[in-house]
Amino acid sequence: MQEFRPPQSPKGLIYGAVIIIIAFIIFRVFTVIPAGHVGVVDLFGRVSPETLKPGINMRNPLARVTKFSVKTQEMKELMVVPSKEGLSVQLEVSVLFHLNPETAAEVYKTIGPNYRQIILEPNFRSISRGVTATYEARALYTSERDRLAREIQEQLEAIVSPRGITVESTPLRQVVLPPKLTAAIEEKLQAEQAAQRMEFVLDKETREADRKRIEAQGIADFQKIVSMGLTDSFLRWKGIEATEKLANSPNSKTVVIGSGKDGLPLILGGN
Repeated sequence: MQEFRPPQSPKGLIYGAVIIIIAFIIFRVFTVIPAGHVGVVDLFGRVSPETLKPGINMRNPLARVTKFSVKTQEMKELMVVPSKEGLSVQLEVSVLFHLNPETAAEVYKTIGPNYRQIILEPNFRSISRGVTATYEARALYTSERDRLAREIQEQLEAIVSPRGITVESTPLRQVVLPPKLTAAIEEKLQAEQAAQRMEFVLDKETREADRKRIEAQGIADFQKIVSMGLTDSFLRWKGIEATEKLANSPNSKTVVIGSGKDGLPLILGGN
């Protein structure tokens, strides 16, 4: 015995189909671009020069939207690079970059979504090896590594910037030299620091000796000036002046007239 099914109305099928089509069109007409992204609109191979901004955007329902991140991204590379002496140095370096939102459509047309693998990575590796080959291994271990990082950034930016990629920085994360070379460099740096420390001590002692010499000369000049001014008349006058002060003081005393040197009175103090 077959199950009875009520016949479906043709109008109901039509309404259902219309609702599905409308929902599909609405879904295709509106697209959401996340924050930190732009959308490139491709309609049957014709790419719009105007990109879609973050938020809800309207588009042709037949067009395809490719979303590109314009946030800062980091790419790390661990590579073995040659130094100027021909030594192999293990180098860990990063590149911070972002896609220029104004050129996203051009990047889509000329490179595609994989612009990082096609343009950035090979140029970054090639430039890093080329730049380190002009520096001695010791430079990678000292303060010159900052200059090396800037040179890598400048050369990389000159190549990828016209293609729509902005390079922010290329910091050197780690440099690993051969163990014997590392020990030799550290020993040399310690010797240089010891020499600088000794030079500082010698300079300090020289300045101290100069200071003492100037001080001694000042004392000698002072004594010379004072000795030239201590004449007999001056000393006699100072003695008379002191005698007058003592004679006028309220303390009890005995004054012997004419018994001192040069006729100055002798004053015998009491209480």
